[in-house]
Amino acid sequence: MRVLGIDPGLERTGWGIVDHQGSRLSFVAAGVIKSKSTETMAVRLCRIDQELTKIVAAYHPDTAAIEETFVNTNSASSLKLGQARGVAILSPARFGLDVAEYAANTVKKSVVGAGHASKDQIGMMVKVLLPTSGELEADAADALAVAICHAHHYKHFSGKVSKI
Repeated sequence: MRVLGIDPGLERTGWGIVDHQGSRLSFVAAGVIKSKSTETMAVRLCRIDQELTKIVAAYHPDTAAIEETFVNTNSASSLKLGQARGVAILSPARFGLDVAEYAANTVKKSVVGAGHASKDQIGMMVKVLLPTSGELEADAADALAVAICHAHHYKHFSGKVSKI
């Protein structure tokens, strides 16, 4: 099974793909979709959609997962992030992929063993679990962590866009 993991963000959307067979995980690809704060919201959202569409078309994942976002004190930032997250869910769904959603603590616990792990700890564990991944930007490592989490929880996934 090929899993696409997405760490949504308006300026930096991380993506990562792993193959999962039995208990074995293999690194396929990862990267970061970047936009500039000087661009309009529409341009930034289009870039996320276009790039994720290219990624799904190129790598043919079987399923996808995205990290849930937390609501912070700045409601305008939360709304903007929510828009980016919506586009990131839509892109793989357009290809007929199921998209699971995981809380950040669930992702961290699945990969590191602790629900309050730091970005550095996540990056180190991703390298341990996927040694061929090489040097990764933090957002790409986070997206691979989402993919790993989904691979571990997939048997409990209902097959519909869901929240775990």
